[in-house]
Amino acid sequence: MSKENVNHLLQLNASLPKGTKKRSSSTRYSKKKDSVTTPTPKIQKPAEVKPAEFDPIAAQEVVFKPNPGPQTQYLASSEREVLYGGAAGGGKSYATLADPLRDMNNPDFSGLLVRHTTEELRELIQKSQELYPKAIPGIKWSERKSQWTTPRGGRLWMSYLDKDTDVMRYQGQAFNYVAFDELTQWNSPYAWNYMRSRLRTSSTELGLYMRATTNPGGPGHSWVKKMFIDPSPANNPFWATNIETGETLAFPQGHSRAGEPLFKRRFIPASLFDNPYLADTGDYEAMLLSLPEHQRKQLLEGNWDINEGAAFPEFNRSIHVVEPYDIPQSWTKFRACDYGYGSYTGVVWIAVTPSEQLVVYRELYCSKVTASDLADMILREEAEDGTIRYGVLDSSLWHNRGDTGPSLAEQMNMKGCRWRPSDRSKGSRVSGKNEIHRRLQVDEFTEEPRLVFFSSCTNTIAQLPSIPLDKKNPEDVDTNAEDHLYDALRYGIMTRPRSSIWDYDPSKNQRTGFQASDSTFGY
Repeated sequence: MSKENVNHLLQLNASLPKGTKKRSSSTRYSKKKDSVTTPTPKIQKPAEVKPAEFDPIAAQEVVFKPNPGPQTQYLASSEREVLYGGAAGGGKSYATLADPLRDMNNPDFSGLLVRHTTEELRELIQKSQELYPKAIPGIKWSERKSQWTTPRGGRLWMSYLDKDTDVMRYQGQAFNYVAFDELTQWNSPYAWNYMRSRLRTSSTELGLYMRATTNPGGPGHSWVKKMFIDPSPANNPFWATNIETGETLAFPQGHSRAGEPLFKRRFIPASLFDNPYLADTGDYEAMLLSLPEHQRKQLLEGNWDINEGAAFPEFNRSIHVVEPYDIPQSWTKFRACDYGYGSYTGVVWIAVTPSEQLVVYRELYCSKVTASDLADMILREEAEDGTIRYGVLDSSLWHNRGDTGPSLAEQMNMKGCRWRPSDRSKGSRVSGKNEIHRRLQVDEFTEEPRLVFFSSCTNTIAQLPSIPLDKKNPEDVDTNAEDHLYDALRYGIMTRPRSSIWDYDPSKNQRTGFQASDSTFGY
C-alpha cells in the first residue's frame, strides 16, 4: 500500500465517532466463528530510489558536433550579421544547416536559407534531409513549399534567389533568421540588403540573425570583401559600415537614439585544416594544391586579397600590413593626394624610416568635399605630426579650366596646405606602377618589404590588391576601377623620397647630397 493510501486511512479512522471500532486496511479472521482481530497498522517509510548517474552524451545519439575552433565560434556568435568561410573545406555547409536548429522548436521561429540557384539548393536540401529528422524527431519536409516544419510549429524555408527581383517573393514576410550559402555568388549586395528588411520577430525569446558562408572569389567578391573583410581584422566584431563610404551605420538625426551605431558584424575565417574529416587524409589538400595560383590562394589559403587579373598579386596582408605605432618626429613625413569632388578624394600620409622603408600611416577617403574644405580637413589631421616636408597633388588641379579665379591647388595653398604638382608626363603611370611593384618586394638586406601600411588604412589596403590590370594595356591598371588612393600612393612614391636627403636649405642655396629640381620650393 502506498504511503498516500495509508495516510488517508489513518485520517479516516481518526474522524470516526468516539467508541466506534476502527478497522485496519487488512482484517484477519480468528479460528472462532464470527470472531475477528484487528492488528495495529505498521507504517513503513518508502524506500528512496537513488537515480543512476546521467550521462547526457551517452544517453543520446550525437547527430552533429561542431569542430573546435572557427565552426564552434560561428555557431556561438551573437552579432547581427556574420560571415563564415574563407578557404574551401572548412565545414561551411554543415554549419549553415546546424545553426538554425537551436531555435527551430520554438513555435515562433521563422527562418530562410537560400542558395543562388535551384541546382545548388538541391545539394543543401539533401544534406538537411539526412540531418534534420535525426536532430528533431517528427520534423516534416514539404516538397511543395520547400519548407521544414517542426512538431512545435517552427518553420525553415529553403529557397533560391537567382535574380535580384526574386526577393520580391518575400515581400511582406518576416523572418528572425536568414542565411545565404556561398554569398559571393550574388554579384551585388541588393539581395542581402533587401532580406535585412525582412528581419523581424515579435517573440522576446528569439534573436535576429543574418548568416552567410562563402569562399573568396566569385562575382560578388568585391562587395563581400568591403562589407565583412576590410573594416576589421578577422574574428573581431565591429559596428556595421556603409560599404561605399566606410562610415558606421547609425541612427539618423532626430531619432531618440541619434548617433548610436545600428548593429555589429563579424568575419570568422576557416580553412581546410580546421576540418579534420577532410584534412587528415590529405587528398583534398592535394586537389587544391594543383589549382592555378590565384585559385589556390583563394580556396586553400582563404586569401581575400587575390583576384584573377589583379595588378598587384604580390600584396600580402601578413607582410605588408602592420599595426600602428608612434612615428618618430625625426622621420621624414609627406603626403600625396588624388582629388575628386563628384567621385572620391584619396589622401595618404607617408613616413620614411632610416632604412628607406615607406610607411603609409594615415589615409583620408571622402567625396563631395570642396578643395578649400579639404585643405582644412588635412591640416586638422596632421596637426600633431610635426613637420610635413611636402605634399604632392594631382597636377591637373593647377589648370584654370577657362575660369579667372584661383585654381583648386591655389585655393588649398592659400589655406596653408602646401602642394607641389605630381608627375603626369607620358609614361608616368607605368613608371609609378613599376615602382610600387619594387616597393612591395622584400629587401634582401633588411628582410622587410620596402612599403608597408598601417592596418588603420583600411581603404588603401582594400583597394590596392583589388585593382585589376587594364585588358588593353597590361602594363597599367584599369583606370575605370576604384583607383583614387592608388593614384595618390603612386604620386607620392614617385617623388623619390629618402630619409637622408632633406638637407637642402633654399635660403642658402646649398646642395649637399641632394639636387633639388625646384630652387624656389626646395624639392
